[in-house]
Amino acid sequence: MSSHSSGSPRLHDGGFVLDVRSLGRRPGSTRTLTRSVPAKSRIGLDLVAVPVGAEVELDVRLEAVSEGVLVTGTVRADTEGECSRCLEPFTGELDIYLTELFAYPNSATEETTEEDEVYRIVDDLVDLEPAIVNAAGLELPLQPLCSEDCQGLCPECGVRLAIAESGHGHEILDPRWAALAGKVDADAASQSSKSRVNTEAEEK
Repeated sequence: MSSHSSGSPRLHDGGFVLDVRSLGRRPGSTRTLTRSVPAKSRIGLDLVAVPVGAEVELDVRLEAVSEGVLVTGTVRADTEGECSRCLEPFTGELDIYLTELFAYPNSATEETTEEDEVYRIVDDLVDLEPAIVNAAGLELPLQPLCSEDCQGLCPECGVRLAIAESGHGHEILDPRWAALAGKVDADAASQSSKSRVNTEAEEK
C-alpha cells in the first residue's frame, strides 16, 4: 500500500495526488476536495473496469489525526465491461466509498507496520490511486452481467438467447443411446428394403 518507494519518481500535487501541507497536523483539522481526474490507466478487473481516459470524480474529506491523514469520501466513474454470460459489451458505473489512513513519516503507525499494510504520506503528499485501484478491485464483480436476467448463450449453437427465436432449442440425444438409435435406424432400413424386395417378387 505504500505510495512511494526509493527510485520512484517524485510525486506532485494533481490528479490523484493531494497536497496535505495546508491541512496542518493539528488533530481535527479538515479540508474537503472535489476533483475530476482522467484515468491514466485501466482501473478494475479483467471483464469490467474504468477505461483509460474516463473521468474519475473525487469528492473527499481530509482530516488530520494523530497518526496521519484520514481520507474519506466517494469515488465515481463510468465503467465498460463484457458480460460473463452472453459476452456482449455493456457500460456501468463504479461508485465506491473510501476510508483510508495515510500515515505520517516516523509516526508509530508508519514505524510498526509493513510496507504494504498502510498507505504513507510522502513529501506532504498522499496518492489516492493505489487506494482507488484496490477498492475498485473489491467492489467490481468478478463475473459481471449486462443485466441481472441475462439468459446467456445457447450451449449448443452459441446464439444469444435474448435475440433467439421463441422456443429456441436443440433436440439432444443422450450419447449412451446414440449407438442404439443408429442400430435401430439401420434395422428399420434393412427391414424396409427386404419388404420392398418381397413385394416386388410377389408381384412378379
